Amino acid sequence: MNQKGSEERERLSPRDKWITIFGRKPVLEALNDPALSVAKIIVADNAGGHSLDDILKAAARTGTPVERATATRVKWLAGNGKHDQGVVADVNAPRMTPLAEFVRARGKRPTKVFLLDGVTNPGNVGMILRTATGAGFDGVILPKAGTPHVGPLVIKASAGVAFQAPIVNVATAKAAVNLLTEAGYRIYGLSARSRQSLFKAELAPRSVFVLGGETNGISVATDEDLQIPLHAGVESLNVAVAAAVVAFEVTNRD
Repeated sequence: MNQKGSEERERLSPRDKWITIFGRKPVLEALNDPALSVAKIIVADNAGGHSLDDILKAAARTGTPVERATATRVKWLAGNGKHDQGVVADVNAPRMTPLAEFVRARGKRPTKVFLLDGVTNPGNVGMILRTATGAGFDGVILPKAGTPHVGPLVIKASAGVAFQAPIVNVATAKAAVNLLTEAGYRIYGLSARSRQSLFKAELAPRSVFVLGGETNGISVATDEDLQIPLHAGVESLNVAVAAAVVAFEVTNRD
């Protein structure tokens, strides 16, 4: 690992393993879900009411730490000034990891991952996380720039799978491609203009499949572009549907 990678590992914090949720109902549901582990709850100092009492009782029952903060800080932590309802919670996401750490841990082993490049619809992100997890993909790279926060909409679309999904964090899609290329991964883009069918292509043991944004498509450099053959004048698939086709085609080859 180069010096830049080493520096990134040194900057790791516990938050690299958390998904922050907000709103009283989602927080209470997380506390009452035996499959989830809530790291801590932060409550606005001006919050009150019966629903908050239920959250505090559930936190006491599960031994979850509760912190008080200003309403302004809670809104900042939630990233949503209208729907936080004075409560945020950090839920443990055991498979979440920064990209540099992910690459180091995988080493030379065969690896298949998605890279989201400008996918902005939370519903699509959630469905991709669910599909990739179900198909046994090793990671879904979510750049902090240009990808929705893994919040209530993404979690709902994933049907709750987001907490267990192999989410890989990185600053930008371009930074991801640079690091992965340096590590020896082959970068594949999905493009209707490509003449190479996904179903006939020979895929590298360590493969990255770039899913372009709903509007602008792929912005990063790729080693090879692949197409999903379509018929009857259909030009393209929804990005989450395309991800499902790729995920199970690739997994079926293992």
